[in-house]
Amino acid sequence: MQYTLSPKPLTPKAFAPFGDVVQRSGKPPIMINDNNTERYDSLAKVQLDQSGDTAVINIFRAQPRAMPMRIRMMERHPFGSQSFHPLSGEDYLILVAEAHDSLSPEHLHLFLATADQGINYHKNTWHHPILGLNKVCDFLVIDRKGSGHNCEEFFFNDDVHIQITHRTETYSEGAAPC
Repeated sequence: MQYTLSPKPLTPKAFAPFGDVVQRSGKPPIMINDNNTERYDSLAKVQLDQSGDTAVINIFRAQPRAMPMRIRMMERHPFGSQSFHPLSGEDYLILVAEAHDSLSPEHLHLFLATADQGINYHKNTWHHPILGLNKVCDFLVIDRKGSGHNCEEFFFNDDVHIQITHRTETYSEGAAPC
């Protein structure tokens, strides 16, 4: 079976089943610091499941991916959310699926995030690791730290060929447009 996915624009409505789009648009800012700073408040909530969990801030450095790219694996985090915020001024791809027990290509959705859009995956949202496009890119990542293994991986069977592209809008037969 061959599936090809092309990205759709990342919008809060389209991404809502998977998490939050973190960007300045939408809510009006709260003025702070003697009216010198706009605060865009509570754009996403960090989800932590267990007592003793903490939210940590990391920087991930992503290597660019060659396109088209074959997808073999997805991952999810059952005990907390995970949030990515680009620091390098580059667009990137987001491949997600809702919290199914077993994944199939029809569950996948591919989005193109702009350089000013961060995302917050809800806990248990299947996603592919970072998909940088043009150059090495840094991401500020807000993640859960605590006891228990908070990363589950799902590997597609070898006879399932899922391919993502960056720009094309064509789908192979049987592919679910996102």
